Amino acid sequence: MFSLFNSFKVIALLEGISYILLLFVAVPIKYLADDPQYVKLLGMPHGLLFVAYIVLAVLLASQLKWHGKTLLIVLAASVIPFGTFYVDRTYLKKAK
Repeated sequence: MFSLFNSFKVIALLEGISYILLLFVAVPIKYLADDPQYVKLLGMPHGLLFVAYIVLAVLLASQLKWHGKTLLIVLAASVIPFGTFYVDRTYLKKAK
C-alpha cells in the first residue's frame, strides 16, 4: 500500500506546498506586516518534510536506478520553488 515510491510522491507534494506557502505567504507577512507567527508555524513542518524528501530521494535513487546527475537534480529541486512538482512530472511519471 505505502511503498517507498508512493511515500516519496506524497512527501514531495507536501514539501513543495509547504515551501511555496513559506516563501510566498509566510515570509511576506513576516516582513510586510511584521508578524513572524506564520513563519514559525510553517517552518518546522517544512523542515521535517524537507529532511524526509532528501532521505527518501536518496533511498529511492537505487531502487529507480537513478544516475548521480538525476539524483542531484532531484535533490536540488527541493530548494527551488515548484521544483518538487517538476520532479514529479519529469522523473516520477516515467518511473511508474
